Amino acid sequence: METTQEAKAACSPERKKENRLLTIFTVMFKMGCVTFGGGWGIIAQMQEEFVDRRGWIEEEDLIDFLSLGRSFPGIMIINTSVIFGYTVAGFWGAVLAAFGLSLPALISIAVVTYFYSAIKSNVIVARALSGVRCAVIPIILGAALRLREKSLTGKSSYVLAAIALFVCTFTKVNKILVVLGGAVFGLLALAVKRGGRHG
Repeated sequence: METTQEAKAACSPERKKENRLLTIFTVMFKMGCVTFGGGWGIIAQMQEEFVDRRGWIEEEDLIDFLSLGRSFPGIMIINTSVIFGYTVAGFWGAVLAAFGLSLPALISIAVVTYFYSAIKSNVIVARALSGVRCAVIPIILGAALRLREKSLTGKSSYVLAAIALFVCTFTKVNKILVVLGGAVFGLLALAVKRGGRHG
């Protein structure tokens, strides 16, 4: 009888939510510990952990979170993690996702700052960081290629992506304007499609 009650308690919505909150914190903390090179490397891991492995969100959701996170002020990956956490587990999910992701960086920066004078000219440290930067590029490219199928759904999408890439690479246009331009393009494309249907 007690075993049955314990099983029911383990399957209760409250316990499931607690387990999900704990998972969000631990997984995001792990990502923060092992990811170098900024938010794009973390996006690849979020896709693997929460889309492919756990199925909590769809690829389209992750792309939407990324677009919104890029559009708001602040650090893109923290914004994205907050939106993700809130979507899957409410307010505390947002708090724990952001805190778990940023805590390793806060600890690392505190340690490096404390010992900065001793390591700033260390050749070994400089070489290690150089190697890490090289390893990050394939991770970013891999994430971009996996997200491509859900993001680029037609010829017009490829044209828009090419234009955005050119603007980001060869001009000094603010990236927020690029994102807003993509949103306007999407709304115009929707209006044209609806107009064609009514016609």
